[in-house]
This record gives sequence, structure tokens and C-alpha cells, in this order.
Amino acid sequence: MTTQQAQAIQVQGLEKSYKELRVLRGVDFDVARGSIFALLGSNGAGKTTVVKILSTLLKADAGSASVNGLDVATRPANVRESISLTGQFAAVDEILSGRENLVLVARLRHLKNPGTIADELLKRFSLTDAAARKVSTYSGGMRRRLDIAMSLIGNPPVVFLDEPTTGLDPQARIEVWQAVRELAGRGTTVLLTTQYLDEAEQLADRIAILHEGRIIVNGTLAELKQLLPPAKVEYVEKQPTLEDVFLALVGADGKDGDAGNHRISARK
Repeated sequence: MTTQQAQAIQVQGLEKSYKELRVLRGVDFDVARGSIFALLGSNGAGKTTVVKILSTLLKADAGSASVNGLDVATRPANVRESISLTGQFAAVDEILSGRENLVLVARLRHLKNPGTIADELLKRFSLTDAAARKVSTYSGGMRRRLDIAMSLIGNPPVVFLDEPTTGLDPQARIEVWQAVRELAGRGTTVLLTTQYLDEAEQLADRIAILHEGRIIVNGTLAELKQLLPPAKVEYVEKQPTLEDVFLALVGADGKDGDAGNHRISARK
């Protein structure tokens, strides 16, 4: 497999402005197949804009991007067939049961045996016991898991999760994290946007920090921690946390910190 084939997502020089507001100022990153890639940043950093461009919902002003080897600008229909997108709020029908939601989507995608597909996904996401219940009775974590299950109908190789745990309680967040790990464990490529540092730390194989329209650092958690020297307390070495790295790069006041010029190569 060539280097290009090994990448499920490739982004180069992506730029996007809304009138006078420059949201993306030249974004570059690659995502390896079957990995979880976290795009980490504060509110307004441009994370959702990146996802909208990659999922063909928005056109970039400059730069290029490909998903599953397909150019998002020239082959948008093919890209949409290769992906699934889960936004910040669960897109489920509360009047229907969990199983009915899944069957409906499978039928809309003209798949054979929609009932079997629904039952397999309910089992996979630990929703079998609630299959016949209306979604209006589901907890936040259950709705999110159902939403992710719906996004997998048709087995898309690439899944975009745009801040999937926004508004969820701690237990529900853990349930969603388990579902995301399940995706990658089966070979699905996941691009996850989040503003939660612990979420990126728990889930991601690689983490890129998006700040003021640019990727200011991109690497594994271990590589990011190496950007800051370990603190020493009573002669015990303490490794920096992802929060320490983030605040040092972005700055507590929103300005780039002293480490802002560091960059870790996306490839070894």
C-alpha cells in the first residue's frame, strides 16, 4: 500500500472565509486509515468548517482535500457515498422506536434485509433491550449511540463525528467513547472534532490542535507531551498533561503561547 493509499483523509492548504472573517488560513493534515484522529480546538476555531468541507457541505476558498482517495471538490457525490456525518445533536426521530429508526434509514439507502441490519447494530451498540421503546424515552447517551449506529448503515469507511458528546453527562460521554472505540476497532476511520481535552486524550491515535485557522501542532499524545518539559515536584518527575500542552500552545488568553511555533510531522 502506498503512502497515499494509507491515508483515508488528506488536507492541504485549506482556506475558508466568511466575508471579512478568515476562518481557515491554510490547514494541512492527513488521517491514516482505521485510526481515530481528533481535531481539537476552542469554540470558533474552525473545526466544524473543516468537517463541512470534507463532507462536501461547504466549498473551500483554496487548498485541496480528499476523502477515501476522492477529491471533495470534483467528486462530491462519490465522497458522500464513502462517508457518514454525525453532527453535534442526535438526528433521530423521537416518535419512532430505536429499531424503527434504523430500519427506516436502511430502507432509504435501498439495502437488503433492513431488519437484520437494524438488529445487528442494536446488538453492537448495546441497545437491544431498548429496541422497541420510543426514542423519546432514551437517555442522552442512548440517543447518541443510536445516532452513531444509524450513521454506520451501509458500512461507510470514513465517519465524521462533530463534537459528539456536547451536552452529555459524564456517564453518557463514556458510553459514546466506547462506541467510538468500537468503530475504529472494526477498521472505520474516525475524524472527531472536540473541545474536550480529556476526550481527545482518551480516544485519539493522533491529535491536531486548530487555533486561529491553522493547525499549530499535530502528533500523538506522547509527542505532544514532549513539547513541554516535565515538571519536578519533590524530585518526582511529572509529565505534562494534554491540557498543559493545549494552554501552552494556545495561551490562556487565546493568544499563541511560547510553544506555538512547534510542529510535529504527521509522518515519521
